[in-house]
Amino acid sequence: MPSESNGERRFIADFGPTERVEGVFAITNAQLGRTRQDKPYLRCLLSDRTGELPGRMWSIDEAAFRRLPTDGFVWVQGETQPYQGELQFIIHTIDPHEPTPEQMRDLLPVSARDPDEMFRELVGLLETVRHPAMRDLVGAYLEDEHLMEAFRRAPAAKSMHHAYLGGLLEHTLNLLRLADAVCPLYPKINRDIVLIGLFLHDLGKTRELVYDRAFGYSDRGELIGHIVEGAIMLHDKAQQVMARTGRRLPPGALMVLQHIILSHHGIPEYGAAKVPSTPEAILVSLLDNVDAKTTIALCAARPDRAAAFDLGGNFTERQWALDTKLYRPDPLAED
Repeated sequence: MPSESNGERRFIADFGPTERVEGVFAITNAQLGRTRQDKPYLRCLLSDRTGELPGRMWSIDEAAFRRLPTDGFVWVQGETQPYQGELQFIIHTIDPHEPTPEQMRDLLPVSARDPDEMFRELVGLLETVRHPAMRDLVGAYLEDEHLMEAFRRAPAAKSMHHAYLGGLLEHTLNLLRLADAVCPLYPKINRDIVLIGLFLHDLGKTRELVYDRAFGYSDRGELIGHIVEGAIMLHDKAQQVMARTGRRLPPGALMVLQHIILSHHGIPEYGAAKVPSTPEAILVSLLDNVDAKTTIALCAARPDRAAAFDLGGNFTERQWALDTKLYRPDPLAED
């Protein structure tokens, strides 16, 4: 039986059908469901740095469930099982686990791109901002070494899109590249405001999320959240710029940038404090949605690392962020 106890490590991307596995995995979204016979069962997601798969434990009592972390790490023993073209993990034994530093390197996903390379490209795009006061504002963020170090490392989300170390930087860079391509199509759009709004829109996640262990939410994340945190951060940075340069930001500039941060989720049902109400805020919100949803779709339907076995299913599991299953095949792809 593949096991970490004998020095081997089987990664999720290498799992095949009907394979017995034991080892340490990250667990997220642990919930207690009820079977048709009204018996409790565990449903969760198990993951390592190569991917994730749904886990089910058909026989568990509520006391055992309460011992498990909702989001954390567990030692599991069980077997993989094909189900409707997808692989799932049937859990026989599960216990909370405190991973070693060596195990952590196998458990937390990391961006495939080099963070220093991404950061240099991002800075290069921000250097194209033209307005002097806006350049000063960008500089106040880039000179904050503690913030920028967190920005390089943070995931963009706990479990949705770009949910890996370096994901926030990768997502933000993608958005700046999108804006660089799209803004020339709309000559009346203020490119400086769009670029800076995209740079700032998710920076509050550096304080909302914890990512030194299992991805989760900090106390500030639970009580304040990245949207309001980002608006507070912007106010503080604007004060720093004024104190350092003696110049105020142009009238309304701070307000429209804070509005972008507060509105970039689009609608209140998705967490927006305000509906986007400037041309730049609308463009930022739409570009953010483009990158987030396209990334979710591609990761689910066409992952970078193909599964070890093709189970023959044309559709993914239901992607709750997209409210649909996804059709996997690319009809024009070469065999």
